[in-house]
Amino acid sequence: MLRNQEVETSFLHKFEEPGSFWVPLQLRGMAASGAKTEESENHHSDDVIQLLNPNVATMKEDVLYHFSLSTSTHDFPAMFGDVKFVCVGGSPSRMKSFISYVAEELGLGHPGMDYPNICAGTDRYAMYKVGPVLSVSHGMGIPSIAIMLHELFKLLYHARCSNVTIFRIGTSGGIGLEPGSVVITQQAVDACFKPEFEQIILGKRVIRNTDLDNQLARELMKCAKELNEFNTVVGNTMCTLDFYEGQGRLDGALCTYTEKDKQEYLRAAYAAGIRNIEMESSVFAAMCSACGIRAAVVCVTLLNRLDGDQILSPHDVLKEYQRRPQRLVGYFMKQCLSKA
Repeated sequence: MLRNQEVETSFLHKFEEPGSFWVPLQLRGMAASGAKTEESENHHSDDVIQLLNPNVATMKEDVLYHFSLSTSTHDFPAMFGDVKFVCVGGSPSRMKSFISYVAEELGLGHPGMDYPNICAGTDRYAMYKVGPVLSVSHGMGIPSIAIMLHELFKLLYHARCSNVTIFRIGTSGGIGLEPGSVVITQQAVDACFKPEFEQIILGKRVIRNTDLDNQLARELMKCAKELNEFNTVVGNTMCTLDFYEGQGRLDGALCTYTEKDKQEYLRAAYAAGIRNIEMESSVFAAMCSACGIRAAVVCVTLLNRLDGDQILSPHDVLKEYQRRPQRLVGYFMKQCLSKA
């Protein structure tokens, strides 16, 4: 197994010892749609959520179709105005589990308490809320999470939310890490190891950067050290368009490469600082960065891809692994709120 300590060491050395926790920073207002904006790391100038679309402010009604919510039928400020943390993940059941966990962790609920699905009018996504925490499922892959994020950002905008921090928690395939390791993403990269997200808009290629909030990553790493419950590293995360060929697996319905080809590719990824692979981080980072939102990606690794392609750990072991990002993010939230 490859050693994973160098990424964490170099990252922490870059930023020195972290200071006290912040209450999550606010969102930065952006220029009108299509304008090029220079992003300055960890700088946010406005208190309230801003969108990179001037059209939304002129709409008489905004229907968030995939959430089954509308500004004409729901009081967004009353329902969501106090939100300070949003946590998104692929599985509806996992996000319900997270809201139950964080409710107890923050002293806002008790065992056995039920939390209704705010998006019960649709089967596209599930949404749960307790106190200042919103938990939303995003499905699998870039298209699914992108649709959810558009409507989530508009929800926060209509609710006039401020000082919001967003986390993606989930599972991933590790590279050179023991199964069960947690990766805090320093930068999301594509399958060519480039820190960018490409989208075709009106027939033109649009490239957005995939920067994430480095101070937030640093604070999360500090939390992980305080918890000292599982191996945690900071590293780059590769985001692919596919679970099989796109991630170099040999066990899909199609495969035109060899084990040697796969190993060369994964080892090149490791050399580029990549420590895990999943399918949502690039668009998540790109959209949060474009709208000036403080965001982090925290994923657990279910296997070391250098050792194989299939996930073979017992169900109970995998379930415990999946709780690790929840544990870390919940601990972070608790620290932030205790210092507010």
